[in-house]
Amino acid sequence: MVFFWLTAFFLLIILIVLVIYQLMCLADLEFDYINPYDSASRINKVIYPEFGLQAALCLLFLLSGNWWMILLSAPYLYYNVRLYQRRRHLIDVTEIFNQLNQEKKIRLFKLVNLVILLFLSLFWMIYSIIEDDE
Repeated sequence: MVFFWLTAFFLLIILIVLVIYQLMCLADLEFDYINPYDSASRINKVIYPEFGLQAALCLLFLLSGNWWMILLSAPYLYYNVRLYQRRRHLIDVTEIFNQLNQEKKIRLFKLVNLVILLFLSLFWMIYSIIEDDE
């Protein structure tokens, strides 16, 4: 069980880094450090890995039988699937300035969700280690 929580912990760390990278690209765009094309291309490069890692994390929770963790991470996965189905998952270069505040809020909600999942997985990892020692 410790291996499962350790894997989930590292997946969550990678996801948090990807979301923070997207937020940094949006902040750089807001302060005119980079142009819209570079910002959109940088963000679009990490969208598919983010979606794939989130799906792998949900699958990991599902296969291990951690129903509370899957319930907390399923809305994020559902949101990503809906974005992909509606073809709104990639950032449009021409509309990035109009959607800048909305995109930042979306990524902040993702970040909060991932941080909560990270703390819960850390708690359960420590609990599993203590339980295995007994």
